[in-house]
Amino acid sequence: MTSTAPAHPVDEVPPARQLAAFGLQHVLAMYAGAVAVPLIVGGAMKLPAADLAYLITADLLVCGIATLIQCVGFWRFGVRLPIMQGCTFAAVSPMVLIGTTGGGLPAIYGSVIVAGLAIVLLAPVFGRLLRFFPPLVTGTVILIIGVSLLPVAGNWAAGGVGSKDFGEPKNLALAGFVLAVVLCVQRFAPAFLSRIAVLIGIAVGLAVAVPFGFTDFGGVGDADWVGISTPFHFGAPAFEASAIVSMLVVALVTMTETTGDLIAVGELTGRKVEPRSLSDGLRADGLSTVLGGVFNTFPYTAYAQNVGLVGMTRVRSRWVVATAGGILVLLGLLPKLGAVVAAIPAPVLGGAGLVMFGTVAASGLRTLAEVDFKGNHNLTVVAVSVAIGMLPVGVPTVYAKFPDWFQTVMNSGISAGCLTAIVLNLLFNHLGAESGSRGSVAQGTTKPTEEVV
Repeated sequence: MTSTAPAHPVDEVPPARQLAAFGLQHVLAMYAGAVAVPLIVGGAMKLPAADLAYLITADLLVCGIATLIQCVGFWRFGVRLPIMQGCTFAAVSPMVLIGTTGGGLPAIYGSVIVAGLAIVLLAPVFGRLLRFFPPLVTGTVILIIGVSLLPVAGNWAAGGVGSKDFGEPKNLALAGFVLAVVLCVQRFAPAFLSRIAVLIGIAVGLAVAVPFGFTDFGGVGDADWVGISTPFHFGAPAFEASAIVSMLVVALVTMTETTGDLIAVGELTGRKVEPRSLSDGLRADGLSTVLGGVFNTFPYTAYAQNVGLVGMTRVRSRWVVATAGGILVLLGLLPKLGAVVAAIPAPVLGGAGLVMFGTVAASGLRTLAEVDFKGNHNLTVVAVSVAIGMLPVGVPTVYAKFPDWFQTVMNSGISAGCLTAIVLNLLFNHLGAESGSRGSVAQGTTKPTEEVV
């Protein structure tokens, strides 16, 4: 009698009740970031409220489709890991520049489509670069991802950037309350409830926020019940050389960030990313970006905040995140539901974000704990990479006098730190190394008696 091998936790399908709860938790973790990009770009272009609403519903719809492609996959598209997809912030500055200097939305979408096609073509090249991401580099990148996200959670906790009551004690108190609820549920609740600690924290925080006047459900009544995004709603795409060049730089940045996120999720789930699966994940990014240009939205990438949620909850099933993708599709087709989720106050999200993003940073430290730091320059690699990665986070205007293409690359702490870690690892551990020892160095200079978790 033959016995079937147990499914890997990534491929397990939880019961429907858990799928819905875990999936909703992922949606709430990324929703604010997902809608921020169309709000910023549309606001800078002074679009009317109806067009802004259209951009948001189109974004949610393609977010969901992109997440399904990444998690479920077909042919050579999709890494088939629990990865949430959303609009990349790396593209915000170039898109605002393109949109406000005469090109408008058609020029943005033309450049986005070309960038997506370029990512699909370049994916196999990036797949072959995986050997340059040993544990020394991946641990550093994961640490930078987590730490660079913490200011986002801090801004949410204070009330959200631009809010009139930013930094008010009541906002921080609400965020602290949500954080306390999340921690208490994780520590004292049964196993299933501890896995949806973030969802419970947000729900309890929302329940407290309503009577204290934190919420505004006015947008719910104004939203339509059904809304379908049609291709090229704002006109046929325009292909302008300068816009395309700037968006190609963004494409390289997002590919670097996505590589770090995919490796991080591979570490957290116990299914390490191989060159082929990395190429498949990046190819899915490219396809999603092309869809973004067609369906009136923007470039897509893996969302690091959801990486933290995977690490915190230890729920590794890709079908959970696929369910979240389905919820996003529903929100994109039913604007009224999207408006309800959008009414969640920023401090509630901030309290949950602190623990999620901190989890990402802690995961990076766990990976670095397996790296040998004795008798080599690995500590220098980590120190300088983290410093360069944190520079634009701590001083956002540090590169304001540099060319736009330079700012696009270096203003993202994740891509700046990642590129620095790769270059320094090559400099100290590869160039001039003995040919006989190069193999062990390429494996990430891990402690010889231990395996990387």
